[in-house]
Amino acid sequence: MKKKNLQVLKNVLMIIVGSAMFALGFDLFLEPCGINCGGVSGIAMLIVYAFDTKWMTVGVLSALINIPLFFCGYKAIGKGFFFGSLLGMAVTSVCFDLFARIIPVPTMDPLLASLIGGVCVGVGLGIVFVAGASTGGVDIVARLLKLRFRNFPIGKIILVMDLCTAVATGLVYGEFTNTLYSAITLYLSSVMVDKVVYSMDYAKVALIISDQYEDIAAAIDGTLDRGVTLLQGQGFYCRKDKYVLLSAVKRQQLAELKELVISIDPGAFIILQDARQVLGDGFKRYDRYEL
Repeated sequence: MKKKNLQVLKNVLMIIVGSAMFALGFDLFLEPCGINCGGVSGIAMLIVYAFDTKWMTVGVLSALINIPLFFCGYKAIGKGFFFGSLLGMAVTSVCFDLFARIIPVPTMDPLLASLIGGVCVGVGLGIVFVAGASTGGVDIVARLLKLRFRNFPIGKIILVMDLCTAVATGLVYGEFTNTLYSAITLYLSSVMVDKVVYSMDYAKVALIISDQYEDIAAAIDGTLDRGVTLLQGQGFYCRKDKYVLLSAVKRQQLAELKELVISIDPGAFIILQDARQVLGDGFKRYDRYEL
């Protein structure tokens, strides 16, 4: 129970930090330059600009648009995602208006603003997604689509939906350059979302060929607490049967693994390759609601 409460607290903090970072990138770099980051906040920005509403802010309008989308998310995904995303939407909406009032906007070249803003927005959204929530809007739609199209990276799903908003930006502002800057921001933010979401699951798969495979396998199991699979192979030149050890390890264990193997057999042959995601004992468990 204590471990579960700590995980909930961790997720709440991640949602708050990620949502605030998203709003910061939007307020400081994107909105002042007329650059759209897509989603409900991007739609709200266009409406506020087009109608020049003094009483309606981006934060308030985003919250109003998000309400029906949240009910869809509640029915399709469940309470955890619903309440986490509700928190993300609330923090984002408040920070939109709060940062706009208390933080002075720096004068910046639009291209630089699109780059920095894209990184801030992408990292912020990625942190929120890792916590099992969203900031509302198309993030919820993307999560719903992800359940149906499991092999599609969520950042690319958001990118496709947001490109329409980028085109609308050029039309509303009357400048095609706004569309180009928005496209740069959208692409960069989608890349950062995928980097943040999937980098936390990155691991290394090691293939080890050695005559002392039993000692090495026992050392990996005992020292690194990682499982080892024994594969049967054959050397092409000598035509001798060989055993190949296969083991998935976390990145921080990589140096220890190499030292461990070399200490047992200096002549061991080690092949290391990236594993984008590893599910199972010692790593993350599969969850259909995750990205």
